[in-house]
Amino acid sequence: LRAMMNGRNGGKPVAERSPLAEGVVEQDGEAVLARTARPERDPVLPLRAAAAAAQAGLPLSRHAVRRLATTARPLPTPWPAEAREQLVTLLGSGRPTVQVWEALEAEGLVTRLLPDWERVRCRPQRNAVHLWTVDRHLIETAVRAAGFTRRVHRPDLLLIAALLHDIGKGWPGDHSVAGETIARDVAARIGFDGADTAVLATLVRHHLLLVETATRRDLDDPATVRAVAQAVGTEHTLELLHALTEADALATGPAAWSSWRGSLVADLVKRVSGVLAGEPQPEAETAAPTAEQERLAVEAFRTGGPVLALRAQTEPPADSAPAPSSPASPSPPSSPSSADGPEPLGVELLIAVPDQAGVLPAVAGVLAMHRLTVRTAELRSVPLPDGVEGSVLLLDWRVAAQYGSLPQAARLRADLVRALDGTLDIAARLAERDAAHPRRRGVEPPPPRVTVAPAASRLATVIEVRAQDAPGLLFRLGRALEAAGVRVRSAHVSTLGANAVDAFYVTRGEGTPLPGDEAASVARGLEESLRT
Repeated sequence: LRAMMNGRNGGKPVAERSPLAEGVVEQDGEAVLARTARPERDPVLPLRAAAAAAQAGLPLSRHAVRRLATTARPLPTPWPAEAREQLVTLLGSGRPTVQVWEALEAEGLVTRLLPDWERVRCRPQRNAVHLWTVDRHLIETAVRAAGFTRRVHRPDLLLIAALLHDIGKGWPGDHSVAGETIARDVAARIGFDGADTAVLATLVRHHLLLVETATRRDLDDPATVRAVAQAVGTEHTLELLHALTEADALATGPAAWSSWRGSLVADLVKRVSGVLAGEPQPEAETAAPTAEQERLAVEAFRTGGPVLALRAQTEPPADSAPAPSSPASPSPPSSPSSADGPEPLGVELLIAVPDQAGVLPAVAGVLAMHRLTVRTAELRSVPLPDGVEGSVLLLDWRVAAQYGSLPQAARLRADLVRALDGTLDIAARLAERDAAHPRRRGVEPPPPRVTVAPAASRLATVIEVRAQDAPGLLFRLGRALEAAGVRVRSAHVSTLGANAVDAFYVTRGEGTPLPGDEAASVARGLEESLRT
């Protein structure tokens, strides 16, 4: 009748209503319930309305959400297939998912659908590297994962895993372990079969496995790759875990992901995929040096001192590099920090030094003296070409200047020479600087923790250090390891926000792993040195 009366009702045009889904229409730029909708008879309607709104890029009407919250029937357990499909559609809608999910959450519909959500709702994160509360982070991860659905064989499992990967943070203990149990319950509740439930549980349990292994373990160690392959199980699960890892990191914050971290994770995934495919794996733990590394090693051996190569690092490391800084070659110009660029890891610093004691603390101390923040570091022994006896230590660092620009490589080399021959007292210099500029009082960080990673490597003992990041931290750790009489085979340094997570592959002097008691003693000594 209103349409017959020239579309007028009290002087106002009648709003047009366009169908979006069964029981859902668009009106005045919102998704609303159709006049024929019967929430009391249609338990899938809340998810269908939310999915339709997100797919159309529309907000879900507050009136519609309230009506659904008060009248909609609860879903049976397990959910019907349509309900599960509508949840996946909602999560895969990208950025519009956020406002629709928040509308559901405001009226308690999310907790009604997923009771375990209540424990993470508005829960703050423990780590300051996170930008969002736990619940918002889970939705942001789903938003990021929606962009990766074309590269995985089961987009539905990826999106559900993104929604659930941190669901265990509302429970005591390791959130990955607790989350695995919750993920199994939720997956069964929403109607996944046993095989899919097992995959989701694996993804939640190991959602940190790839990034932690890639940044804290030696990827040239076959034991590292085999352990990841055993945990993941299948190539399809590995594919999903790779996408989940990137989505999780991107949704965490800028400090959690970079092109360099992405390249490490991709390298690990490639190696693990080879193991799962049955390809033969090399037994040697040390990869062959590149042409650039060999050039640095020969120059360091020829001159009998350290050789440096410094370059801006805005993309993952390539095989090419500038000429080294040595007594016979000029040092490259200093480069600004990459804080304004796409890569937050700063500048790549390659150092080759004839194999000797005290290299790690000497280099770390010199960098701390020059106010360079170490983002990542790797240390390994590089054998010299055939016919040349001896070996050279190669250190591959990513550093950034705390203030201003980086120092000249020649200055770094000069101080490193003095540090190695004992004429530069790094500890005293750092102590003088700390005394002149006392730190402000702030929140008391948790105490450091040093542990021995069990069965992490067949040819070395892996010691993990978790502590508050601070200038000179790596110098102190290097000195403590030297004092313990162990040899550092490789070091993998990772900094997330204010937290440093470092892994050291150490051996006895003859190159064998440390016995259990000796490894535990070294770990205790490191922890005590950090507490003083």
